[in-house]
Formats: sequence, C-alpha cells, structure tokens
Amino acid sequence: MTKGLPSRFLDLLTRRRVAGPAWWSVVARLPVYLMSLAMVLVVREQGGSYAQAGFVAALYTVGMALGSPLVARRVDRRGRRPVLVVTGLVYPSALAALVWATRPGDWAQPVTALVAGAALPPANACMRSLWARLPLKEDEREIAYLWEALLTEVLVIGAPLMLAGLMLSGSAGIALTTVAAIGGAGALGLASTRLPEGTGETADEPSPRSLLGPLGSPAMLALMAIMAVCAVPIGLMTLAIPAFVDAHGSRGSTGVVYACWGVGSAVGALWLGRSQSEVAPHRRFPRLVLAFAVGTALPLLATSQPTLGVALAVGSAPIALVSASEMTLVSTVADSRLLTEAFTWASLATVVGDAVGQQVGGLLIEPVGPHGVFAVAAGVALAGAALAFVCRGLLGRRAGVPAECAV
Repeated sequence: MTKGLPSRFLDLLTRRRVAGPAWWSVVARLPVYLMSLAMVLVVREQGGSYAQAGFVAALYTVGMALGSPLVARRVDRRGRRPVLVVTGLVYPSALAALVWATRPGDWAQPVTALVAGAALPPANACMRSLWARLPLKEDEREIAYLWEALLTEVLVIGAPLMLAGLMLSGSAGIALTTVAAIGGAGALGLASTRLPEGTGETADEPSPRSLLGPLGSPAMLALMAIMAVCAVPIGLMTLAIPAFVDAHGSRGSTGVVYACWGVGSAVGALWLGRSQSEVAPHRRFPRLVLAFAVGTALPLLATSQPTLGVALAVGSAPIALVSASEMTLVSTVADSRLLTEAFTWASLATVVGDAVGQQVGGLLIEPVGPHGVFAVAAGVALAGAALAFVCRGLLGRRAGVPAECAV
C-alpha cells in the first residue's frame, strides 16, 4: 500500500542524520518571516515614527538583498559550518544592539539593521542545497522540496503568531531579541549537525570563481525570470485582498481571508503532491504555473468575503507545488558547486517580483479597484505560464557537475 504524504514526510524528517539538519533549519528560519514586522513594532515602541520604523525595516531588507548572495557564495566556497557559526553569532548580536543600544533617530539604528540583514544566517539556501546533496532517491528528494514549500506556508502564517504570543508576556523589544536568539541558535545547531555518509563536507572540485556565479547559466536565468514574473501576482493580490475585504465588510476579517489563501496552498500540496514525481520536473513546472494562473483568476468571480475566501482557497492549491518544482529545477539546472548561491538568487527573484507586485498594486487600487488588480494579477500569471512553456526545453537541461561538494 502506498504511504500518504504525511507518513512520507515523517519518514524523511525522522531519518538518522537527516532529522538533525532538517529540524535545526526550521528553528534557524523562524525570524525570516517576522523580523521586518518586529522591527516596526520595536521602533514604534521606542517612540519613533512610522517613517523611521519603515526606514529601519527597509534597510534590514536591503542588507538581506545585498548580503545574502555574498554569504551564500562563501558557503559554496568554504562550507556551511564557518559561515553558519559567524552569522549565527553576528545576527542576534546586531539585533540585540538595535533593540537595547540604539534609539529612533540615532545613526546607529539603521546601521545595525543593515548589518543584521546582511548577516541573516543562510539556513534556507543551505537546507535546500543540502537536500540536493543528500543520498536520497529521486522521489524522496521531491518529497523534501514539497516539505520545504509547505514549511514556507506554515512559517508565513505561524511566525507572526509566535511574535504576537511573545509580546503578550513582554515588550516588542524582548520578543524581537528572543526570536533573534532562537534563530541564531538554530544556525549554530545546523552548523554542528553531522550529515549522512556520501554527502561531501568539502568540495571535490573548487567552486568556480566566475563573478556571475550561477547567473552565468541561461537555464538558471530563465528560471529566475519565470519565478519573478510568477511572484508579481502574489504581490498584487496582497494589496487587492484587503482592499476587497474593506469594500465588502469589516477590515477585521482580512486575516481570516488571508488564512484561506495559505491553507488552500497547503491542502493542495498534500492532496495533489503525491503524484508529482511521475512527471519530469521541466514538463510538470509549466503545467503547474498554468494551473496557478487559472487559480489566480478565480477571485474575479468573488462577490463577497466568503466567496473570496473560497476562491483563494481553491485557487491557491497549486502554489506550494509550483514552489516545490522551482526548487527541484534549481537543483538540476544550476552548477552543483554553486547550489547555495543559486537557491539564494532564486529566493531573491521571488522577493523582487513580490515587491514589484505590491508597488504596482498600491498604484492601481484606487483607479481600477480590487477586481481590476485581480485581473492584472491573472494576466501576469498567464504571462509567467507562457514563459514557462517557452523555456521548457532549456529547463530540461541538467548541469553536468557531480553533486559531492561543499555543504
């Protein structure tokens, strides 16, 4: 009898010398999805304005964007341990300094935010590149990337709730410091775990010294372009959903409607994910992006908050599957000596696309309304699907370097 996905997740995540890095990476990633919000709350708690809070949070994001590719490149060249140890110590130290040694208006506050962003431990990229290097069967690797996609959905919803829980018993500053310390401990734990035999701890071949790194691969560039385009609708809908809820009832329902989006993605992965490994990733990916585009159009049919919630829950079913396929493709089209950096650039492509979508959505809400923004989101998603089909052959080309290298 074929095991269900929950059992297959459990089998993988409890395996000897796989469980350690997998679960430590979860701990290390807890700050990723709440730190910008936490910084805004801290600066406001210290008496700063929203403008000051936004500036500090923005510099934190700039630090991540500038620093993460350089940190990831260091991992590929020197191995995960020294980089995770350094970032696991510097990151919480910089955030603690921001909370307890600076105040709004000080030059030191934005500087520490920039340093903290640049020193964010690369747990996401490390773990995703590690899944590509672990001695797993191909179907097990597919399950691993599906787990990564589901974990993202869980952390996006759950991490802010954890922050809210911490703030019930203390200040925003204590909550931020606690979360940063937990993330740093997770990075140190990930650095210290032993890996299964057959997973190289040092590179058999030196990492290429090309300035472009994984960006020198046409297939990688094509995949990043598709990921960026597909992230734009997410940003557009991030603005359109609260605007729709505001126009059709109470703003207090926005969180519930958003939750339908995340829950639908998770349920879709569990329901549809079991058959994904039967189709080659480069052939599966365009179909999933097309399904995502169709799902993105469903909110156009919404006439009330409940119907929007249903549309988002049904339409989001392919999202986690798209994300898992993207990770699988990164692991196959990128030079395996550059996997950590490749996964970092892939994440940045998604962040950039999401940010562009939010900016455009903010500009369009007033003139065209929520349904107009939903229409634009569906159109962009269809463009992403078309690009994925056009690039299907390119994405089917595997990088030719063996996978035993620095992790």
